[in-house]
Amino acid sequence: MSAEIIPFPAPQVAVPAPAIREPAQPTPEVASQADDDRLRRALASLDAAVAGQRAAVAEWRQSLAQLGSTMNGLGASLGRYRDSLTRLEGQVGTLNGQAVALEEWADKALAEQG
Repeated sequence: MSAEIIPFPAPQVAVPAPAIREPAQPTPEVASQADDDRLRRALASLDAAVAGQRAAVAEWRQSLAQLGSTMNGLGASLGRYRDSLTRLEGQVGTLNGQAVALEEWADKALAEQG
């Protein structure tokens, strides 16, 4: 009988991790220019936002003016309607008086015949 010898795996040698380098610090000129660019972009965004707000406020004011003129027209229309109802009330009152007088006359006429 012969035995088979299985060799142990060879130990692996650890590979050192590459050294982490800190990012290079920009020169003061580059840093100042980057800050200026960032500030310009921020101001441009702010200007665009303010312009959008101005447009929204102008549209809102226009809508309020339109609503005001619509409400004025509605008020005038309601005034005319009220005047019409007042005239109608007078006419109905007159007709009611005539109907009551006619009814009284009819009642007298029936009483005299009866």
